Amino acid sequence: MSTIAQLQRLARKHGTPLFVVDHDVLRRNYTEFRRRLPRVQAYYAVKANPDPTVVRTLYEAGASFDVASLPEFRIVHENIRRMPPRKRQEWIWDKIIYANPIKDNRTLQYLNRYKPLVTYDNLTEIEKIRRHAPRAGLILRLNVPNTGSVVELSSKFGAAAGEAVDLIERAFRAGLVVEGVSFHVGSQCTNFQNYVQALEIAAEVFREAWARGYTQMRVLDIGGGFPAPYDRHVRPFRELAKILNAEFGRLFPPEIEILAEPGRFLVATAATLVVEIIGKALRDGKPCYYVNDGVYGTFSGVLFDHCRYPLKAFRSGPAELSTVFGPTCDALDVISNAEELPRNLKLGDLLYSRNVGAYSTASATNFNGMGPAKIIAVNR
Repeated sequence: MSTIAQLQRLARKHGTPLFVVDHDVLRRNYTEFRRRLPRVQAYYAVKANPDPTVVRTLYEAGASFDVASLPEFRIVHENIRRMPPRKRQEWIWDKIIYANPIKDNRTLQYLNRYKPLVTYDNLTEIEKIRRHAPRAGLILRLNVPNTGSVVELSSKFGAAAGEAVDLIERAFRAGLVVEGVSFHVGSQCTNFQNYVQALEIAAEVFREAWARGYTQMRVLDIGGGFPAPYDRHVRPFRELAKILNAEFGRLFPPEIEILAEPGRFLVATAATLVVEIIGKALRDGKPCYYVNDGVYGTFSGVLFDHCRYPLKAFRSGPAELSTVFGPTCDALDVISNAEELPRNLKLGDLLYSRNVGAYSTASATNFNGMGPAKIIAVNR
């Protein structure tokens, strides 16, 4: 993790707002994921942070990729093919999964040449894939419990367990190949029972599909949701890994290939944002600071990801409860109404926020014409 002194040096050199990605942390997170879940191949969810250097570092570490749009697919394609052969190895396009169950026809036509894995969860999508991407391998996405996850996904995606095998059969009858099933327990899932219930559902779908003769199905994609350690209330990843490994052994024979789509877990703790105080005021007796990044920028996760990013100052002193606003001319641009900051911070003082690597720059906008934070890679 970048040190305080290093962050200050980088801010002086590059200006603010500055988004610092520590690639040593990326590698450590990936290594921990693989060590704790040795049976699982990690397909990095590019939507969490699509920065090209992040893609390259994780590929070098051994990751495959989960993409959810054609631009994300191209980010992976363009960055991997430029790497030296000894690092690129032999790129096999079945090591990418297009995990958005809904795709437009143009995207399917483009993907068809690469024969990727694609997810689906309804009859309409089967027909679209049959017409526009018949060379793709299919993964049926199941609807599973998302109870207690910070971002719920089950209301938008996933086939009900009762219709799952019928959808598998319909795809095979359409001349397609269903390679397995997938699910997603919701983003930042701290209720580990979601995984247990989802694995039970997936195992039953496999059993019924095999009983109908579809024995070639051998892929289980357990999606994402692996929680980042934002605070002490998040249970350690090792606890979840222990539960998952036990369920894998109980429910799925060794020949089942298990994939996962970690995004937040790999990148959240790898980035720190440095901002500058550009304004200050006293409102109803409470100090208010205005900084040069906000919820329309890197702090977009406050709105879109239901996340809180505590701010700290580079200097110490007696603290007081403060409000921190972003720079735009919009009252929605509130980073925090209850931040413990040193008293009497001045214009030009710098603040920083750790653990901002996921769903931050990825969902930032240019509202008010204010561009995104500059991204700097360290320990690349």
